[in-house]
Amino acid sequence: MRMDPELVLNPKPVPVPALLWSLVVPLKPLALAKSRLAGAADGRLRPRLALAFAQDTVAAALACPAVRDVLVVTDDTAAAAELGALGARIVPDSPAAGLNAALAHGARAVRGARSSAAVAALNADLPALRSAELGRVLAAASAFSRAFLTDAAGIGTTLLCARPGSELRPAFGGSSRRAHLTSGAAEIVSGDVDSVRQDVDTADDLAAALALGVGPYTARRLTAGAGAAPDGGAAVAGPRGARPSDH
Repeated sequence: MRMDPELVLNPKPVPVPALLWSLVVPLKPLALAKSRLAGAADGRLRPRLALAFAQDTVAAALACPAVRDVLVVTDDTAAAAELGALGARIVPDSPAAGLNAALAHGARAVRGARSSAAVAALNADLPALRSAELGRVLAAASAFSRAFLTDAAGIGTTLLCARPGSELRPAFGGSSRRAHLTSGAAEIVSGDVDSVRQDVDTADDLAAALALGVGPYTARRLTAGAGAAPDGGAAVAGPRGARPSDH
């Protein structure tokens, strides 16, 4: 009998040493990104915000001691240059078949270079991401073959992890929390990791991220608007006085 996913118990954790993770971050062409922010940002600002969100996400991930490396799957040349400059590895979205195909492609690229890699898919729109919070989530994920973190709305997914020897099997989009539960992945239940849950699709999401304190790239972009970045590249603090070291 098929059980409702809400009633399926999480797999039991298996004690293992903390792992070092390779993160796969998908990013669609910036011109197509963040259409649901139309009420808060015009057509010139939205792609710039999408890039800033990704820059803060990648910078915070690379600063996390539990992260070995970050691979970004994108066909956007401007984003590739900026994220590559932060230290991310860039691969093109050669499947060009949507989000989950891009994530599976990225996971294969990681394990093509290192077959025993622990792989995780991370959303590119986490501008308030804190490295310490990401580290706590990844440590919790280390105890399961596959594990995920639901988003702030409790419907989607911001992080999906697969230990060495397990396939990632991404099912992002729509009610992905339910889809990942159905697939047998364990749901990570961890307090005080709001920055890892808070992706940004809408104006309300952006307000929530600002309340947490966004990273320097997003803060600068919001200050500059759709124009060029402020001269000098100095970080502008978020509402909580966030600094690059906090992320």
